[in-house]
Amino acid sequence: MIVLDGVGAGAMPDAGDYGDEGTNTLGNLARAVGGLELPELESLGLGNVIPIEGVAENTEPSGAWGLMKELSRGKDTITGHWEMAGIISSEAFPTYPDGFPSEVIAEFERLIGRKGLWYKTASGTAILEELGDEHVRTGRPIVYTSADSVFQIAAHEDVIPPQELYGICLKARGMLVPPHNICRVIARPFVGPPYRRTYNRKDFPLEPPGETILDRLKDARLDVLNVGKVVDMFGGRGFTGGRKTRGNADGMAALDECAASLKEGLVFANLVDFDTLYGHRNDTSGFYGALREFDAWLGGFIARMKENDYLAITADHGLDPTTPGTDHTREHVPLLFYGAQVKPRDLGIRQGFWDMGATIANVLRIRDWPKGKSFL
Repeated sequence: MIVLDGVGAGAMPDAGDYGDEGTNTLGNLARAVGGLELPELESLGLGNVIPIEGVAENTEPSGAWGLMKELSRGKDTITGHWEMAGIISSEAFPTYPDGFPSEVIAEFERLIGRKGLWYKTASGTAILEELGDEHVRTGRPIVYTSADSVFQIAAHEDVIPPQELYGICLKARGMLVPPHNICRVIARPFVGPPYRRTYNRKDFPLEPPGETILDRLKDARLDVLNVGKVVDMFGGRGFTGGRKTRGNADGMAALDECAASLKEGLVFANLVDFDTLYGHRNDTSGFYGALREFDAWLGGFIARMKENDYLAITADHGLDPTTPGTDHTREHVPLLFYGAQVKPRDLGIRQGFWDMGATIANVLRIRDWPKGKSFL
């Protein structure tokens, strides 16, 4: 299962509740760059999912295709990944468009024994330009949020080394309980000048409030291998191996390694650069370049698949880089499903990302999994 982080496929019916009317990551991106050339994804049926300039509708695709509708509230990475694994978040996690309240700030500074900087909403790259020098001079960590439920802590690696920053994040995670049960605390190490974030990011999420398909697979003594940041989305729970990665290229190399070593079980991968490097920076050319890089790799990966392998490609939310804002967007996500035993067909609009978990349970013969409906 490969999650293309942020690669949405058109606004959901309730997108207006989030200020996301008209968003369409793939469709709007294609128009912005004059069309997409993605032959491998086109062959699987991507052009059948939604109209995408440059990607033809395929009358004889090699895979099954469809859309997935999110049942959870919100548009966060965590809620998307949890829902795929069988957890519906009926209430959105708290967000702080006007900045963190004074009681949260005071308790955080008491716990870490130093003052912080900012504590309001910010672009993760712009805030480094604005406050990077002051942080280096004072040693005060930069704390900021976004439209999502996140408590992000940025620190220069020479001022607060990553391991020390992770410790600060753990203290923040421990204090963020209801009503301030923020979904994710994120360590954002950076270097410079010029200041730029590194791949030493680490997420400290809430733990899923119930059993996931990953837990069930692990209990059945099947392999559950992580590629990328997925392991952080579940607090490490449910995985038996895999590795963290440094961007999409490293993630695709790790996918090759994990797929080759897999005996029976699941490889669960997140390719993050669409989101981190391009979507949040409204970089349409970079976003398209990352899609082309993935597409070029995909053909070789498919050629190495075994007779009884299944491949699912999807996303966790939208992040339309053509919008004025830089935050996640409330969108359907594309679904491509491939394997020697998969019949090419329209899978329709799936009523919940949790159909992914149900399909995994179906493929790997996990009985009595009660959540979602298998594609099979």
